[in-house]
Amino acid sequence: MSLTDNDLDTVAVPAAPDPGGAVARWWRRLRRGQVTWIALILIALIALFALIAGDSFASIANARNIAMSASILLLISLGQLFIIVTGGIDLSGGAVLVFSGVVASTVMNSLGGTLGGILAGLVAGILAGAAWGLVNGLLVTKARIPPLIATLGSMGMAMGLALVITDGIDDRAPLALAKELGVGRAFGIVPWIVIIAIAIGIAMAVLLNETVFGRHTFAIGASKAAAERTGIRVDRHLMKVYALAGALAGVAGFLALARFGTTTISGHVEDNLKAITAVVLGGASLLGGMGTVTGTVIGALIPVVLLNGFVITGVQAFWQQFAIGLVLVIAVYLDRRRNAGVRD
Repeated sequence: MSLTDNDLDTVAVPAAPDPGGAVARWWRRLRRGQVTWIALILIALIALFALIAGDSFASIANARNIAMSASILLLISLGQLFIIVTGGIDLSGGAVLVFSGVVASTVMNSLGGTLGGILAGLVAGILAGAAWGLVNGLLVTKARIPPLIATLGSMGMAMGLALVITDGIDDRAPLALAKELGVGRAFGIVPWIVIIAIAIGIAMAVLLNETVFGRHTFAIGASKAAAERTGIRVDRHLMKVYALAGALAGVAGFLALARFGTTTISGHVEDNLKAITAVVLGGASLLGGMGTVTGTVIGALIPVVLLNGFVITGVQAFWQQFAIGLVLVIAVYLDRRRNAGVRD
């Protein structure tokens, strides 16, 4: 007996066996959902420190402290996200934050710490950060210096100028800035710094996912040659991306100045490492063309929670640095496996 075409349509083809069973299928789905598993890691860390430290960690006051620290790191990380999506990298974020804070503080103190002076300091800090970002963009696009080397050089220059301006001594911010913004809360609950970071995060998500600017950013990361063939002016766009990252670092410098009340020149040495860790943990690929703001937000919380938990539980500072470095290595390893198409 032969089968007609209609008969063939009704024949059920057995599905290929799925090696590993239900557990393996769940693990593959989880790995594909980068944001999902990184969120689970964050929840596990919070639960672990809450169990070990009790109310010292699991308190409203400490939650605010974590949120404020993560907010400042998030702004640098968002700039890093745009750069990494294009296939680049930025090592200067922490130094640009410090330099912008120094410029903002200098302007505010010279104008007497008035409301107008504070606003002028904010503008000056953002412009200072954007200027360094533009320098990075020019070095990468016009001088054809690899992003790693270009931003490493600008990191040293920005930090050096900050030290020159202040003679190596931290400069104090106006008291009004620290009082109203640094410790101020909306409705007495949520710190203003956190609200500002959330608003900027939403704006960056819209910019990356819903605009031509964002589409061009992803296109350049996927293939610069293909982006050029479609009419995208790659060099000009990259300069905008680096300038945007610098401006975000400038805002972060202003918020750090408000929170700590001083320029904290030596307090941001590891910010570059933390920002890269946050972005890669959040699902961005170091090869470019992939990344999300949601993942970066969760990724920014992980190093902050780690450091906060270590401090509260009395772990030595040396182990804190080791843990952040280890998390970055693991994140990069997982990124390489994902891009190599490795299957379990």
